[in-house]
Amino acid sequence: MNPVSPLSNAAAATGARPGPRSLTDLYVSFTLLALQGFGGVLAIVQREIVEKKKWLTTEEFLEDWAVAQVMPGPNVVNLSLMIGDRHFGLRGALVALAGMLSVPLLVVLALAVLYAHYAAHPQVAGALRGMGAVAGGLVAATGIKLITALRTHPLGLPLCLGIVALMVLLIGIWRLPLLWVLLGVGLPACVLTWRRLGA
Repeated sequence: MNPVSPLSNAAAATGARPGPRSLTDLYVSFTLLALQGFGGVLAIVQREIVEKKKWLTTEEFLEDWAVAQVMPGPNVVNLSLMIGDRHFGLRGALVALAGMLSVPLLVVLALAVLYAHYAAHPQVAGALRGMGAVAGGLVAATGIKLITALRTHPLGLPLCLGIVALMVLLIGIWRLPLLWVLLGVGLPACVLTWRRLGA
């Protein structure tokens, strides 16, 4: 039985865009992504999946990432499930999930043992603060890079940038709970986009 979905076969026939060549390729790709993503995987996933492997366009990545954020569970795990399912069905989703979790779990367990042993050292605390700053910078850089995709958004670039600025203000400056911000800003933005698409 061929593990590749009809969608992948059609894409291969038309030469539209590359995808994972096999379940092994899918597993290895997501394992390497997870191992690179200390402090946050968004920047790594965007660079690898969109820019290097070209499994998704920037617009598709933004749409899938938006769906992954509103689903329960870690965003990048949800994204891996969607990509795996798109190319290989249920088996692909499970393999992508295994790639995201299996080897990184062993690394995290080893790091937890090391941290428990060396947590009292000031150098360890300083290194962790430095990693947090780097992770924040990577996420910010990825967000800036993805702004160009908003030019084709139904709401238009100025309104999208206004929503982004409002979200930064509400969450980053005023520290409002994410759930209330999503309900108060995200939900109306989704409804407005839906209306524009239907118009």
